Amino acid sequence: MKIKTVEKSYNEVRSVTPPEHIRPKKPNPALRTLMKALSSFDLKAVDFSYTTENMERAGNGPWLILMNHSSFLDLEIASRMIPMPYNIVCTSDGLVGKESIMRHLGCIPTQKFVTDVSLISDLKYAVNTNKTSVLMYPEASYSFDGTATRLPRKLGVLFKALKVPVVMITTYGSFARDPLYNNLQKRKIKVSAKMECLLTPEEIKNTSVPDIDDILDRAFSFDYFKWQLENHVSITENFRADGLNRILYKCPHCHAEGNTEGIGTTFVCHNCGALYDMDEFGRLFSRADNTIFSHIPDWYLWEREEVKKEIEEGTYSLDTDVKIGMIVDYKALYMVGDGHLHHGINGFVLDGCDGALHYEQGPRKCYSCYSDYFWYEIGDVICIGDKDVLYYCFPEKKDVVAKTRLATEELFKLSS
Repeated sequence: MKIKTVEKSYNEVRSVTPPEHIRPKKPNPALRTLMKALSSFDLKAVDFSYTTENMERAGNGPWLILMNHSSFLDLEIASRMIPMPYNIVCTSDGLVGKESIMRHLGCIPTQKFVTDVSLISDLKYAVNTNKTSVLMYPEASYSFDGTATRLPRKLGVLFKALKVPVVMITTYGSFARDPLYNNLQKRKIKVSAKMECLLTPEEIKNTSVPDIDDILDRAFSFDYFKWQLENHVSITENFRADGLNRILYKCPHCHAEGNTEGIGTTFVCHNCGALYDMDEFGRLFSRADNTIFSHIPDWYLWEREEVKKEIEEGTYSLDTDVKIGMIVDYKALYMVGDGHLHHGINGFVLDGCDGALHYEQGPRKCYSCYSDYFWYEIGDVICIGDKDVLYYCFPEKKDVVAKTRLATEELFKLSS
């Protein structure tokens, strides 16, 4: 999937009139039927099936439906499983160049990891006025390493405001079929899902917000590489390690960064020569018989601890030249020129566009960072900004996106 892009100067984009806020629309029945029909092709290809659990507790709706986020297939899975009309909380860039059709599908645009005070009002409007359910991906971003992306705190406040059952959809195999790092190359994997009633309105009323956070943390506790191994899910494609360097950017043998490469079924550090093979069950094994991490999420967790150590020692810093895109309306991604992105213990600083652009974002601004790989087939991206404008930074420096997300999360925790 691609996004409409237009080249403009920074000053031209800053003068664009922001769009007016629009209340959520009821999903158009014809478009909903069409989406369900089109999704059937992908779902048939993965032999999709699903189960339900305790759904009698949820009643006939409306529901607030939470779903873990692994790949684009998630939306197609939702179209098959959700039995009633529903609005979809989606990222604002999803409406660029196609606002009308996306709104008539029921999309409610918001900005990832940016405080949006109108979102609760929109969700209340959907369930109370439209009488529709709402589908929401609380992780807000695809999983990098097959484990849950950090969740926002105090989601219980939203639950208590909506006063509807909370339903959970958990997928199995969606990540293994199309992990974000693997350059949009799909594997032949069976995909399934489970739908269960997580909380009834009465339970939400009688449960504290911190306890609801704990319930959600348990519901979103998963490890898809572990699931793959335990269920003997074999991935035989010869490209399964392609792009793995995007998440495993640091070598545990020599500690060099930006020198790793995943290609074919192998993973190598070009700095020290450490060479790993990725087997059909998602494990890594050193050819020199000195494996440090065979489980990819363990390697990624070690990288997080390394980032945290740098932050605590005051040595963490990212500096990279970037291409800069901006979104200020739903008409286009405006490419405004070149710049430089710095990320350190005091947060982000973005300068560019021949001195016209200067933006700073402190570490307490966001609990995580909207970052993605091969975003709309343009490139790896780091997104920062506020409710008025989002800056999409495409780094020229190799494999810095994952570390930036990890650092953003650790800086937020340490500054809170």
